[in-house]
Amino acid sequence: MLPQDVSGAPGRGTWHHHSKPPKGRTRTMSSRHDSVTTEMELRLVMGDGADRQVRAELTYSPGDPYAVRIGFHTGGDDVVEWTFARSLLTDGVTHPVGDGDVQVWPCTGDSREQHVRLSLARQSGKALYEGPLPRLVQFLTQTYALVPTGCESDFVEVGAELAMLLGED
Repeated sequence: MLPQDVSGAPGRGTWHHHSKPPKGRTRTMSSRHDSVTTEMELRLVMGDGADRQVRAELTYSPGDPYAVRIGFHTGGDDVVEWTFARSLLTDGVTHPVGDGDVQVWPCTGDSREQHVRLSLARQSGKALYEGPLPRLVQFLTQTYALVPTGCESDFVEVGAELAMLLGED
């Protein structure tokens, strides 16, 4: 499956479908900076009540300071990765946000536990995930310790970004 890019506007994201890298190799956006990564179980909410657990890996890198990546492990070596604005996930832990392909909002589960819901849509369908609010807040707190709000532009390598846009190596 080929990657599909969608607008970088709030509530929009980019998704990619790929297989895991070979053992011993990792995918990184920038080896120059530290990154924040956490794994957690998210609940894939199914309309028929047959919800299932999905392992997800959230990653934040100062090399792409405005974005958060979530890789959903769908079985075997398959990973479906979404990239969207860190601020969208941050805002979504307190109130509903997003009016495009990515929507995030807080909710209370059956056991009165606080969760965050994440709705991801593309032409072929829509998926609704639910994750633990405390784990997401912990992840986001670590990302803001690495790159504080308002300092994102200090981490953008303008020359490298221009070279990428122009197709230069």
